[in-house]
Amino acid sequence: MIKSMTGYGVASKDITGGKYTVEIKSLNSKFLELNLKLPKAYSEKEFFLRNECNRLIERGKATVSIISENNNVAAKAGAINHELLKFYYNELKQTAAELGEATTNLMNLTLTLPEVIKFDESSISEEEWKTVLDIFYQAIQNFQNFRETEGKSLEKDLVLRIQNILNFLTEVEVHEPNRVPVFRERLNNYLSEAVGKEVVDYNRLEQELIYFVDKFDITEEKVRLRTHCNYFIQTLAEKDANGKKLGFISQEIGREINTMGSKANDANIQKLVVGMKEELEKIKEQLLNVL
Repeated sequence: MIKSMTGYGVASKDITGGKYTVEIKSLNSKFLELNLKLPKAYSEKEFFLRNECNRLIERGKATVSIISENNNVAAKAGAINHELLKFYYNELKQTAAELGEATTNLMNLTLTLPEVIKFDESSISEEEWKTVLDIFYQAIQNFQNFRETEGKSLEKDLVLRIQNILNFLTEVEVHEPNRVPVFRERLNNYLSEAVGKEVVDYNRLEQELIYFVDKFDITEEKVRLRTHCNYFIQTLAEKDANGKKLGFISQEIGREINTMGSKANDANIQKLVVGMKEELEKIKEQLLNVL
């Protein structure tokens, strides 16, 4: 079963005095590009959270946001550094007097200066961290469920594209037996017109036909193409299916299709090969979003 790299999951919990929310979003990427948005109080937990995201998200351009909404007024209130406030105020008052400026708004200005008001966001309690961690894992589970649902849609489309390639291959096998008689007739007509039918060396003609059959035989390509397509579908159904492995298989499918096209020497088969290439391009586009 495959998963999409596109995912979304959110979980939240209301507790006394506040609310915690964890939101996870991701898009496709070759590697994990993680943007972790945390409140300042959670800084010491960042390393742990990054490791968990690496383990659980695996790949994708992901944004993980943890939001803490604390309605406790006391908790939100900041402490005033009285000594620093007095120092700033006296310095500003003295400077204003020297410059002859008004001192009406000095207090408001002083309160905005660095370190005058400090908010305690340095740490969180173990109880709060346990709550946040539970919400984080719930958001991850919702995120994974979303990925699995998207993966099922991707899998359905990929199976359809592979089946279309196999259907084209069946049609190739219908047209393939006509290639030798057509080539024989074309070569015979050319020689008859060029040198005259009575002097045509039919032994040499048969030798050329044998060379043609050997050089443009596509039996091996057909067998390998069908094998690769079946292996692709088999890999899709595996528990640990992944986009990189499917990408490698699609490259092998492309090689066989290209070789078949170069050997075809038949307009009808060439058209079918073009159809196969179109389906393979759609497969490659879809695989960019497979985990």
